[in-house]
Amino acid sequence: MGLFTLPEARLELVKLRPVIAEIITLRADMVELSAALVPGGEPTTLGGLPERKFTEARLNELMTEIQQTGAALKGVAPLLLDFPADLDGVPVLLCWLEGDADITWYHRADLGFGGRRPLPETT
Repeated sequence: MGLFTLPEARLELVKLRPVIAEIITLRADMVELSAALVPGGEPTTLGGLPERKFTEARLNELMTEIQQTGAALKGVAPLLLDFPADLDGVPVLLCWLEGDADITWYHRADLGFGGRRPLPETT
């Protein structure tokens, strides 16, 4: 897939909001189902092993759906999405972290999350 402009990345993020919301819910369900399956774990009304396997399969489908947009799923807890882009001739990743209202951060591809910076106002 190609590079995103900032408006394209923001539009893709809007389209992905239902997928993101479902991942967040299923992620919590997965933790609860997994905890209930360990010896001595607290029972849950969510089900047992079959429901855990279904939840895991659905999470994988949703994560694949995100990757197919051209965005990179870099983290699941919290969710972290990177959109490949170009900023003033420099390859960057437009960065969205769960809890962010919009894409307002970027980092150079070679620096990773630790190199995260706010997008310039002119972008």
